[in-house]
Amino acid sequence: MSKPSRETSSRVSSLASNVLAGRVKPTKAQINTLAASALSQDQTRGNNPRKK
Repeated sequence: MSKPSRETSSRVSSLASNVLAGRVKPTKAQINTLAASALSQDQTRGNNPRKK
């Protein structure tokens, strides 16, 4: 089985661009979508101890 793609959809990337540019005030659902997209692309696995 292949791993799922970790690409951001064009809809989500356009939304992120508009929010960051201040052209759109995101709804709670849009904020959740942006956060989910960012978290799904996180490459780290589990809790890594912090380096001192």
